[in-house]
Amino acid sequence: QVQLVESGGGLVQAGGSLRLSCVASGNIFKINAMGWYRQAPGEQRDLVATITSGGSTNYADSVKGRFTISRDNAKNTVYLQMLSLKPEDTAVYYCNAEILLLRGGISYSYAYWGQGTQVTVSS
Repeated sequence: QVQLVESGGGLVQAGGSLRLSCVASGNIFKINAMGWYRQAPGEQRDLVATITSGGSTNYADSVKGRFTISRDNAKNTVYLQMLSLKPEDTAVYYCNAEILLLRGGISYSYAYWGQGTQVTVSS
């Protein structure tokens, strides 16, 4: 069984900062890309940032220069440092990971999601 567990969400005033964490656990062979997505009420789930196993990153235009994604491969953990938060950043933030599992000597790739963590930015 593989689980992604997020933490670090909360209520913050505009201009403040938060740091989200997501830990992957279970019978993991390897983790490829990891990322953060967010979903505001009544909206679709949108990409925030992704990071490859080698450390290459990609950001949504709306968060460039304010958010930083990083990962610790030894801990199977991905982070999202969020600075200069705005009310429009309010959403449930979800962790995503492409995880390889070994079965009978063959690796299979699966996409996993965390349960989400609420981030609320007040004006």
